[in-house]
Amino acid sequence: MAKFVVAGEGRAGTRRGAEAGCTGGGGTLYQDPGRAAPAAALCTGSQAGQLQQQQHFVPGARQGSSGNSSTLYREPGRAALRACSSGPCLGASPVLLSGSPGAVSARSAASGGPGSVPSHPAGKANCPYYAKAELLADYLQTNLPNFRVHKITQHPDKWEQWLHDVCETNGWEHRQSPIIWRELLDRGGKGQLLGGLNDFLEYAQKYYGITSMMLSEEMLAIAEENLQAHLEIVKEDEEIKSLIKPMQIWITSASVPICYHLIPLLANGEVFGMTTEISIHLLDTEQFKEMLRSIVMEAEDMAFPLLRSISEHTKTDQAFIDADIIIVLDDVLLNIEVQSLENYIREVSEICQVYAPLIEKNAKSEVKVISSGKTFANLKATMLRIYGPSIRPENIIAISTSWESAAKAMLARKLNINTAGVKDVIVWGNITGSNYIDLSHAKLNGYDCAIRGPPNFQRPLLSMIYDSEWIHSELVSAQSTLSSRVSRGTGMLSAHAVATVLRYWYHGSPSEEIISVGILSEGQFCIPEGIIFSMPVRLQNGNWEAMTELEINETTQKVLGRLAHELVQEKLVALKEINEMHPYEAE
Repeated sequence: MAKFVVAGEGRAGTRRGAEAGCTGGGGTLYQDPGRAAPAAALCTGSQAGQLQQQQHFVPGARQGSSGNSSTLYREPGRAALRACSSGPCLGASPVLLSGSPGAVSARSAASGGPGSVPSHPAGKANCPYYAKAELLADYLQTNLPNFRVHKITQHPDKWEQWLHDVCETNGWEHRQSPIIWRELLDRGGKGQLLGGLNDFLEYAQKYYGITSMMLSEEMLAIAEENLQAHLEIVKEDEEIKSLIKPMQIWITSASVPICYHLIPLLANGEVFGMTTEISIHLLDTEQFKEMLRSIVMEAEDMAFPLLRSISEHTKTDQAFIDADIIIVLDDVLLNIEVQSLENYIREVSEICQVYAPLIEKNAKSEVKVISSGKTFANLKATMLRIYGPSIRPENIIAISTSWESAAKAMLARKLNINTAGVKDVIVWGNITGSNYIDLSHAKLNGYDCAIRGPPNFQRPLLSMIYDSEWIHSELVSAQSTLSSRVSRGTGMLSAHAVATVLRYWYHGSPSEEIISVGILSEGQFCIPEGIIFSMPVRLQNGNWEAMTELEINETTQKVLGRLAHELVQEKLVALKEINEMHPYEAE
C-alpha cells in the first residue's frame, strides 16, 4: 500500500465541494454554483437531469473509454474536471497533497483494503498551483472509496523553511510549491518524491484517468481564499491557545526592589483579569542567582491561583522565549564624579543592543515592551526600538506614571485632600531626566470648597490654589525633592506604576482621564520624531492614542523644545554620532 503527499502553497479552511451525477452507463460531474472544489458522487440519470435543470450547468469536456464515458458539466466561468469512472480508476494508491498554507495528503487502500489511514499533505496558502492540486485530490477522495485527504497548512512566510526541512529529512531536491511524494506504507512509510503539480497531474491521468482543466483565474481566486482562511484559522488557534497557555512575562534585572513589589501585583489577577494565568520569568546575571531563587521560592509560597509558574534565568541567550510582555528594569548607578554622563548613556545602549535582537528572535510578534527603572527610561525604550526594528513601535513604552502619582500626592498634601481626587496631571519629557509637570489641565474631585456638586463634580486645580508663589517657585524646587524621592524609593511606587499602565493597556484607562506615558513621538505637539517622549495619552482596546486635542500654551511649548533636545542628544550619544551632549540653545 502506498500514499502520495502533495505539499505546496494552498489553502486550509473550508473549501467548497461539488455535486456530481451520471447519465446512462457513464459518469457526469456537476459542479454546484459558487463552489470551487469539485467533489463527485455517482447518481442516477434522473438525478443528473434534475441537477442540471436546477443549477443551469453547461457541458464541459467529454471523455469516453470502451463504452463507459464520463461527462463533466460545469458552471459558466468555472473550471472543469474530466473523470473516468471505469473499474481501474477505483483501485487507488494513497496520495498526500501538501501545499502552503495547506498540505493535502490522500491515501487509498488498493481494492478497498482495510486500514484506510488519512495522509498528511502540506502547502503554501497563496499558491494557485497548490489550489489546483488540492482540488484534484479532493475529487479523487470523493470518487475513490479508500482515498483520504488530510490538509496541513503553512503560512507563505514559513513555507520555505518547512520545505527545506522536509527535503533535508528525506534527502530530496525540490524548491517549488507544491511538492508531492509517495509513501510506501507497507514498507515503513518511506517517502519517494514524485515531484510538483505537473507530475501529480500526469500521475492522476495515468493511474486514475483523471485530469484537471481548472482556469487560471479560478486558481488565483482560490489561492487568495486559501490565504485568508489560513490567517483566520491561525488567529482562532492563537485565541484558543491563549486560554490554555499562561501569559509569559519576562522581567530583566529582576533582583531590583521594583521586581519584588511587582510580582504580587501581577499575580493577584487585578492587572490581566481573574481568568488569565501568567508565568513569570526573572532574568538577571549569574551573581544574583541566589537572590532570584529566593524570590521564586517566596512567590511560590504565596500560592497565587493565577501564577502558573515562576522561574529564574541567568543565561541571556535564552531570554524572552515566547514572551508576551517584557519589563525592562535595568539601571546604571550614576556617579558623575567617576565617569561622564555620556559613558553611562553608551552603557545603556550596549544593554539594549543585547536585548533587542533576542526580543526579535525569541519573543512573540505582538510582544509588549515596557521600560521602567530609575535611570534612562526613555533612552532604553528608544534604543530597543532602534536596535529591534521588527518590534512594533507602538508596543514599546516607558513608564512615567510613578512621577504622575508622586506629583498628585504632593498637590494633595498642599490642598489637604485625598490623592485620588487629583486628576489629569501631565508629565512631559524625559521621565528619569528633565521633565515638566503640567497642571494646566489638572482637576480636583471631592475638594471641600464653597461650591459643591455630585461625586463626579470637578474643579480646575489651578483655580483652587490661591498661592501663586507656590506654583511658580516652590513647585519647581519641590520637583527636585520629588525626583530624589522617586529615584531613592524602595520600588513600591514604580511597581504600582508598571502594574497600573499594564492594566490600562489591556483593559482601557478611565474615560475622560489623562494618563502620562512615554511613547514614540511622531511629531505630536511639535516634538521631534523618533524619540520616546512622555506625553498625555488614553489607552483603549490594547492600544494607546496621544491626546493631541489638548491645547498647550506657549510657555509649555517652549519647555517641550528644551526637554526634547535632551532626549535627542542622549539618542545621538548612544548611537555614537556625537561624543558629548550639547547644551540647549533657545531660538
